[in-house]
Amino acid sequence: MIATGTTYDVHALRTLEFPWAAQGAAVYLNNASTGPLPRRTVRAVAAFTDRRAEPFRLTETLQFDTLARSRELCARLIGASASEVALMVNTTYGLNLAARALPLTPGSVVVTSDREFPANVYPWMALQRAAGVRLQLVPCIDGLPDEEAILRALDRPEVKALTISWVSFASGYRVDLARLGQACRERGIYFVVDAIQGLGPATLDVHACPIDVLACGAQKWLLSPWGTGFVYVREGLVRALEPSAVGWMSVRDSDDFSRLCDYDLTYRDDARRFEVITLPFQEFAGLNASLELLLELGPAAVEAHIQGLVERVVAWAQARRGARLVTPAEAGRRAGIVAVAPADPVAASRRLTEAGVSHSLREGAIRLSPHCYNTAAEVERALAALEG
Repeated sequence: MIATGTTYDVHALRTLEFPWAAQGAAVYLNNASTGPLPRRTVRAVAAFTDRRAEPFRLTETLQFDTLARSRELCARLIGASASEVALMVNTTYGLNLAARALPLTPGSVVVTSDREFPANVYPWMALQRAAGVRLQLVPCIDGLPDEEAILRALDRPEVKALTISWVSFASGYRVDLARLGQACRERGIYFVVDAIQGLGPATLDVHACPIDVLACGAQKWLLSPWGTGFVYVREGLVRALEPSAVGWMSVRDSDDFSRLCDYDLTYRDDARRFEVITLPFQEFAGLNASLELLLELGPAAVEAHIQGLVERVVAWAQARRGARLVTPAEAGRRAGIVAVAPADPVAASRRLTEAGVSHSLREGAIRLSPHCYNTAAEVERALAALEG
């Protein structure tokens, strides 16, 4: 067994699921860009694709049970119910759903940070152009979200929504979702969260925060195929929102394929009303395999392992002259991303590449993002390359 109680055997995990890492083929510290696929996930996608090649081997039960399992697993990961989860092909689709489905009217203000990833800015800019909704970008301080200023910005009656990344793609800054969510709930403001850089390296309970809409692609920290992801919509909000894009299975009774032409635009009572079928079933079979692995390891154990690796980079940056730690040093303010700005980021990036360390160069800083399968030795190799 890989997992035992609250811990897991990282070397067994590497051997069984990430053999290329165990064999030393690469040091991959770039999970914030694209996560690798575990072997079980590759097998699951291949098995489904083999059936797809001979579609007489496929059944409707197999296809739709696969999606039902995806909703169940995504819901378990965030402390939600499956009825609150709709499957999406990426984070952006979920954020567009929020922008178009929430009851925002001309003059409504949507608040966000001014260093957000573009996927959480352009949908709201488009809404500003099309519907007269105003997007307010709250300036960061030293590249980090200014939560105090964000909270102050909420204290106006015209503010109707706050949309924010749980973890910043560039700095790795982790916002206090519970604090922001409670502030929104007290003011009757919708709280929308982009969770793609937080879910996996950190754990989350959407009801405790509280969050109205959460969007998350699965191709990064959830170690899943491209084209998989989900959106969570709070139960009390699901029935109040009409889909911005209507799929042929968004309505009730659409599971009965014998009377598809009995048209009735009555939406489902659960979050499936927001799904636009047909989804890539084979990729969601892969998602299921990856999420089952993460749940087998234990989300808290994964978080603790990643935090241990990130701590090494934080300690190195704090002790080294000429390297600025961009990510907050406080453990509660970061997840799996750690960003360091050396004197010459381009040269440092070149050294990492020459040393076989996959990483990213973002906004003038080296971004390292270790995951559950990485080791302390791999992190030390990266730090040695950074030192030159």
